[in-house]
Amino acid sequence: MASAIPSVLPTLPREFIWTDQPWGAVLQCVPLAAVAVHGWTTRQLAITGGPGSCDAQWQQLAQAGAVTRAGIVAVHQVHGTEVVNAREVGQMVSRQADGLVSSDPSLMLTVRVADCVPLLICDRRLGVVAAVHAGWRGSAAGIAGAAVSGLQDQYGSRAGDLVAALGPSIGPCCYSVGEELVDAFKKNGHRASRVDRWFLRGRGLRLDLWRANREQLETAGIPASAVLVSGLCTACHPEWFYSYRREGSAAGRLVGFIRAVNR
Repeated sequence: MASAIPSVLPTLPREFIWTDQPWGAVLQCVPLAAVAVHGWTTRQLAITGGPGSCDAQWQQLAQAGAVTRAGIVAVHQVHGTEVVNAREVGQMVSRQADGLVSSDPSLMLTVRVADCVPLLICDRRLGVVAAVHAGWRGSAAGIAGAAVSGLQDQYGSRAGDLVAALGPSIGPCCYSVGEELVDAFKKNGHRASRVDRWFLRGRGLRLDLWRANREQLETAGIPASAVLVSGLCTACHPEWFYSYRREGSAAGRLVGFIRAVNR
């Protein structure tokens, strides 16, 4: 029997809810749940490595997504902008990419993060899905928009039919960065006015990955009302989330996962 979700879980925006699995709490986005199987894990699943390790935990995740263990798809994340079709990846975790797209209900896309943004997207009309790993490098390079383009190019998705949700990641409250990141975003073609909104000044320089990715998704054509941000900072909630900024190389990973459903 699943254990009860502790009452001390972080509070959420109304578009997000906590659900329960045998290992503990899973975060879900309500509008996304209407069209895709998905979620974001917490420390309670205790994933401390990639799909090649922690087999029991990955098996539990497969069961939660109603796929076989072989149906979990993961890539070697490199902080880039490549988005690949899950069918081309299979069990090749060595494939370098930071985004996955799929129309296959037997495959569950996963991204692993410990401060970076785990972005999940679904097409409400077609049922196809995407999973994205967006750290500062990927965000500067435009990985969110690349995922939208991937769905459009491979499946004919219309941006207006997409719903996107940003899971737990380091927030602007805690993500202190150097001035060189401002230059990196500008060199990638982002307008200075936008970059100025994404970087907060006052208590040093802090990067707002939530706003940067949200606005990039809106620029790609997703309606603002269909871009949902959980607002959960991994650095602020050590009891629930891993944080590389806080724990360094000892940090485990939370997993964002999503699976297409039969239409």
